[in-house]
Amino acid sequence: MGEEAALAEVMNLQTEPEPGAAGGLVPTTPGPDIPALREQLAVLVSTGKAKEAIGVQLTHEQVKRLSDKEVEKFTKCYETYVGSKTTESLIDSFIFLVSKAVGMSVNIKDIDAYQKELRNDYIINKELSNLVGNLALKCGQFVAVANAALITTKHIDFSPQPRLVEELSEQNHPSRDKYGYPLDGVDEVLGSATAK
Repeated sequence: MGEEAALAEVMNLQTEPEPGAAGGLVPTTPGPDIPALREQLAVLVSTGKAKEAIGVQLTHEQVKRLSDKEVEKFTKCYETYVGSKTTESLIDSFIFLVSKAVGMSVNIKDIDAYQKELRNDYIINKELSNLVGNLALKCGQFVAVANAALITTKHIDFSPQPRLVEELSEQNHPSRDKYGYPLDGVDEVLGSATAK
């Protein structure tokens, strides 16, 4: 069997519905795991963020009494909320990192205004949202690691450290060799940058 024939057979297997006992169609994909979704909603209620996440303040008793359709509906709302918050957080971290990197190579007049303008730009937000969504689909849990790295990077001070600048200036002093050691026959004055 050729490669094309095998591919066509696989495609037919995925698209042909299975006949049911009564001549009807049996769905080929399993439905959602309602007990797991109900548990996810119960956890959300426990956090106290149900109103913010799904727009309705629910109790544990109400979650137990929800119909399967309502459980699916509220879970979809929650997934949308989580996706939106994740995307917003990653975009914010990315914009901060980009503005820091640009600020290291060129002088930006007002870094806060620059970041705000980047955050409010429709095209940038749309494209970064698409990028984050694709990353979440392909990489799943690694998005959390990437976000942690971006958040950590936001809190790193990339400006030159004063001690390092002082050490570098001492090493490049005319009374020192290329390794920073004093040259023979050169007197150093106590208290100067080169005297230790």
